[in-house]
Amino acid sequence: MEELIAQLTEWTGWLSGLLWGNYITLIALLGTGCYLTLRMGFIQIKGFRHSAQLIGGKYSDPDHQGEVSHFQALSTALSATVGTGNIAGVATAISLGGPGALFWMWVTAFFGMATKFTECTLALKFREIDPKGKVSGGPMYTLLHGLKMRRTAVLFASFALIASFGIGNMVQANSVVDGLSYLWPQLKEDGWLVGTLLAILVGLVILGGVQRIAKVASTIVPFMAVLYLCAALIVLFNYIEAIPAAFATILNHALNPWSVGGAAVGEAIRWGVARGLFSNEAGLGSSPMAHAAARTNEPVREGLVAMMEPFIDTIVICTMTGLVIIVTGAYANAPEDAVGAALTAFAFSQSLGDGGAMVVGIGLSLFAFSTIIAWSYYGDRSAHFLFGERAVMPYRVIFTVLVVFGAAVPLNLVWNLADITNILMALPNLLALILLAGLVKRLKDEYMNQP
Repeated sequence: MEELIAQLTEWTGWLSGLLWGNYITLIALLGTGCYLTLRMGFIQIKGFRHSAQLIGGKYSDPDHQGEVSHFQALSTALSATVGTGNIAGVATAISLGGPGALFWMWVTAFFGMATKFTECTLALKFREIDPKGKVSGGPMYTLLHGLKMRRTAVLFASFALIASFGIGNMVQANSVVDGLSYLWPQLKEDGWLVGTLLAILVGLVILGGVQRIAKVASTIVPFMAVLYLCAALIVLFNYIEAIPAAFATILNHALNPWSVGGAAVGEAIRWGVARGLFSNEAGLGSSPMAHAAARTNEPVREGLVAMMEPFIDTIVICTMTGLVIIVTGAYANAPEDAVGAALTAFAFSQSLGDGGAMVVGIGLSLFAFSTIIAWSYYGDRSAHFLFGERAVMPYRVIFTVLVVFGAAVPLNLVWNLADITNILMALPNLLALILLAGLVKRLKDEYMNQP
């Protein structure tokens, strides 16, 4: 049995690396963002101010259909995207692609804003609302109602359901244990105990449905983001004289093949784009399921709110992590075994001592917990689409139980399967975005031209 698991881990690792590491996948995701940016008339620039107003509560109407506010929908979606990618993913991108990878993460975020706008506008346009006011939406409903592609919709929902148990559950539970182990190393041996406690907390949240998930997310997300950003700003203030040189290094490694070599620039592009897309999930089709529950009758409004996700996730939070790693020199001076989250912890500790590792440990735990509760809703809606309302409660129970296993067992195989299903989710979603871009442009123009 162990030999079979080892073989599956090796094979799925190869397939995951092939899907995420090849330029065709990256061009498909980033290219769709470029196309939608042009088709939507640079909506990420022209609609930025209005988006901020919507998040602040302006133009909200309590009489509109939906279950949560714009801010709660954004917080729920951010709960899923602001996670281990912001701590471990950035560190991985810089350690493998050099400082220039951060620039290419910015590029993916900019174009990803147009992708998020489009996919979440469509989620509102084609969502279903039952007689009790409960909302179901996401790419599967866009494919079903917008393109009449039932089989493709079923494929998307199936991949999303599988991904929710992997990337949205067990690997995140394992990340909570990793985060707490920075603070209390002995907890590494008590994964079952941590997992049981975590499962209880998760169950208390997700069994209450999207409204309780949104309330918890809208509390945790701002708190954890402020905590992490404040610590990063303290480090940057301590290294303030190194910041201009850090930006020069980033741009040089990203754009100057004559200085650092063509291969180095190529690696910066590859890892920056891959980790950027993995972090903000633009084009994967996950967050439209959360935004579909927003209380609004104007699809474009929620699209505008959703496009702030890549900005907050990548341009703000990932940039803080990347700059800390670069200004402290951690990317060049860290021990060889300091990779991923350990590299970020090492960078913070260069300025904040043990407090730096504590920030990373607490941040990683909170980020992972929030990701679990958000992804439970994505799986919940996928189960509802595939099997009906009767499947929702059993799904939530199974999801909660798997948290315990995720915290206690090695997860290389689960990570690989999660990566594979994540990218397979993107394929039908990107198809819908391209085919329905004209509809979204018309909706956008009609909304923007209102008096």
